Amino acid sequence: MRARTVIRRARTSDVRGIRDLVAPLAERRVLVSKEAVTYFESLQEFRVAELDGRIVGCGALHVMWEDLAEIRTLAVAGDMLGTGLGGRLLEELVDDARAIGVQRLFCLTFEVGFFTRHGFTEIEGQAVSGEVYAELLRSYDEGVAEFLDLERVKPNTLGNHRMLRTL
Repeated sequence: MRARTVIRRARTSDVRGIRDLVAPLAERRVLVSKEAVTYFESLQEFRVAELDGRIVGCGALHVMWEDLAEIRTLAVAGDMLGTGLGGRLLEELVDDARAIGVQRLFCLTFEVGFFTRHGFTEIEGQAVSGEVYAELLRSYDEGVAEFLDLERVKPNTLGNHRMLRTL
């Protein structure tokens, strides 16, 4: 009998497993490749799915503004696709967002069907006021630049869909 997959907060010892999970997806340009230091710096944002000591899924919740956060680096091991694990990870992140007062979730994805099934809708234009947009322009974070749909990130995000979910 197969052990149950446990979803939990990420630990520093999980970074290698997260990177190993993300690497093939980054090679296919489905996810953005990141340096190890970036994973350590954002570790508190991550949840991981562990099965028999192996990281088989991950996802992060990155707060962008008072009422807005991004779902990032949502990935599931190939042998776990179709098991519902991605949805479980996403809903854990949604619960985290609610717990800290976030009201809207953004994602940049090729997986439109998956996110649509989980309450996201595609957006065009800006989902924030002009005042908040001006504040977000000051961020050095590439994910924020993607959310703002800035021209400088377009070559890295071509084909991705900008989606939003209101909680």
